[in-house]
Amino acid sequence: MKQFSLSGSTRESVGRQNASELRRNEQIPGVLYGGSEVVHFSITEKDMDKIAASSDTLELLLDLNGTVKHAIIQDLQRHPVSDKVVHIDLLELIPGKAIKCALPIRVTGNSEGVKAGGRLAINYRKVRIFGKPEELPNEITLDISGLNIGDMIRVRDIQVTGCKVLEAEAAAVVAIQATRASIAAENAASDDKKKK
Repeated sequence: MKQFSLSGSTRESVGRQNASELRRNEQIPGVLYGGSEVVHFSITEKDMDKIAASSDTLELLLDLNGTVKHAIIQDLQRHPVSDKVVHIDLLELIPGKAIKCALPIRVTGNSEGVKAGGRLAINYRKVRIFGKPEELPNEITLDISGLNIGDMIRVRDIQVTGCKVLEAEAAAVVAIQATRASIAAENAASDDKKKK
């Protein structure tokens, strides 16, 4: 996983009043759990904006008063009107202890089906996966070079060493769909063959 370093401050006071005061001071309250203890902390809005804008699944190196904790985002709570992040939940990463997370899908190659007028449909931007932190890749790369119109890559076709994909096995992650133009071209080719 890609790493992102940030500094945070532990906080003793928890509750609505404390959280509101932090937000007024451009700080975002958060909770780190999954390790030996639950830690309440805050980070700057600036760091939070960088994290929230990333489409990658990030391993956060959170420096809390000189102690660095490795974690991933479990939940971001947003304001219902402004959509700004108002709270962050982090899961501490423990080497050897498997976790659930979502990894981004990256498509590579030029599909024969797309060249013939088909359309690439990406049904999953991220897929849920279960594995040890040290075995999780940055992303899942799918090569669509060999796909023709009507072909697809299903969840069961994805192999990630040491990890298990948690989506429904039969679900299509990417597919090459027929378009009106590709159907018309196919029909014209079929008519030409009949005339011969």
